[in-house]
Amino acid sequence: MNEYNTLRNKLQLPEYGRNIQQMVEYCMTIEDRQERTECAYSIIAAMETINPTVRQDPNWQQKLWDHLAIISQFQLDIDYPFPTVDSEELQTPPEPIIYDRQNINRRHYGKLVERMAQVVSEMEDNEERHELVLLLANHMKKLMLAVNTDGVEDDKIFLDLMEMTHGAIRLETSEAQLHYFENAPAPATKAKKKRKN
Repeated sequence: MNEYNTLRNKLQLPEYGRNIQQMVEYCMTIEDRQERTECAYSIIAAMETINPTVRQDPNWQQKLWDHLAIISQFQLDIDYPFPTVDSEELQTPPEPIIYDRQNINRRHYGKLVERMAQVVSEMEDNEERHELVLLLANHMKKLMLAVNTDGVEDDKIFLDLMEMTHGAIRLETSEAQLHYFENAPAPATKAKKKRKN
């Protein structure tokens, strides 16, 4: 009769597979501590073979021994070469990440664009400010095209910029024209050559 995985014990670390878990379960049944420890070293070697990318971690050996302890549910009584992770450490939830909950009026532009618009609006009116306003407006148009692929009128960008800066920056289509952006064509795929028989 077939034994389905749904009927077997839950894998503690699925990335190592059922064979490693069965090896650990067998290791836990060995009565002699020295023999059990030697068996654990063999399991670590197998785990390293299964997961060779673990060597990129500076503490990779410590990590493997921690994984062995986790797979055994901290029941494997051997002479560990490293102090292993504590089961209580795994149960404590991580500290919550506090996000900056500032309101973004126009999410498609993002908070940085709003900040840039505010900085540019406070600059003294000269040629540099005018160039920065045009750069900002063109960037806003690119961002708008990412969410509205049908096209964006310059008037819409100018209106958004004026509202963002509370009227400090005013552009008219008669005095400024933004770049025309279009989607890049998809790269052509090479046709497969048919082999002659």
